[in-house]
Amino acid sequence: MSVRRPHRTPLYSSGARERAAPAAGATPPAAASPPAAAAAPRHAGWSQRLRAAPPWAWAVFGAALVALPVWLSGGGGVPALTQQQIDAAVRHSLDQQPLPAVAARAYEAVAPSVVRVIGRDAPPAAGALTPPARPNGPGGPGARPRTEDQPEEDDDGASVGTGVVIVDSGIILTNLHVVAEARHIEVIFHDGLSAQASVINVMPENDLAVLRAHRIPDDLRSATMRGSGDLRPGERVTAVGFPFGVGPSVSHGVVSGLGREFRAAGGERLLSGLIQFDAMANPGSSGGPLVTDAGEVVGIVTAIYNPLRERFFVGIGFAVPIEAAAAGAGLPPF
Repeated sequence: MSVRRPHRTPLYSSGARERAAPAAGATPPAAASPPAAAAAPRHAGWSQRLRAAPPWAWAVFGAALVALPVWLSGGGGVPALTQQQIDAAVRHSLDQQPLPAVAARAYEAVAPSVVRVIGRDAPPAAGALTPPARPNGPGGPGARPRTEDQPEEDDDGASVGTGVVIVDSGIILTNLHVVAEARHIEVIFHDGLSAQASVINVMPENDLAVLRAHRIPDDLRSATMRGSGDLRPGERVTAVGFPFGVGPSVSHGVVSGLGREFRAAGGERLLSGLIQFDAMANPGSSGGPLVTDAGEVVGIVTAIYNPLRERFFVGIGFAVPIEAAAAGAGLPPF
């Protein structure tokens, strides 16, 4: 029998944000120490620290290796390196040790916190907790038309969406439309553990729901969240989710706009203050995290826009800023 550990508070990024300048004569506040989660663990090995090094550090390291013999010799009788030689050495170092793709690093950071969310009208049969992905794809037999913010459904009529763990005691954010009509909710964690979940809060104005899982993995990790106040159009973002029940799937794009509005097909609900993005999203992606290159969650994928009323992505997706989502879970403001 495992001993339950006390849950940790959610992680917040220490990235730069816009702050108002202090008034004249005011004493600036003391600089806050970075959160413990941002610091490298003392027991971390050198290999772990090297993997966490930013790309520019590798370039500087490669150039330093080339210049080291010249520096040690004091420059006597050894010609100085040209900028072209230094650039060539850096390129050679990068060729020998390619850097991982930006989207891959973002996915690795957030993947342990992404869950599959399934809503049903009735309890699942024993041994059949996880519905299979539709074998014929989104356009295959049995496909049903639905509006942009309706959940994907499997062949048994269960709604399938995505969620993200924001507190490692099992608190999960997802879209309200994924679980709104479900009497039984199941979540499947990154390690494959399936558990029932309950809705503990809803935010209809933001199409969001907060779930609590009844069981959790021993090593469950919560996502790191970052305020969206310093996002800019053109900034790279990655979306992670279960489009059409297939996943976890990763797509990469940019922030296309900020402060957008979206009205559901029925016209009964207007969502405002949304992040517009062009990373691929489809039914089933709803409730998944929209993350920065560092894997920090800045939004919850909520809707896609298609003027043809079809159920596939045409390049316009919307996410609720994480500030609104976290507030509904009772978390402190950013």
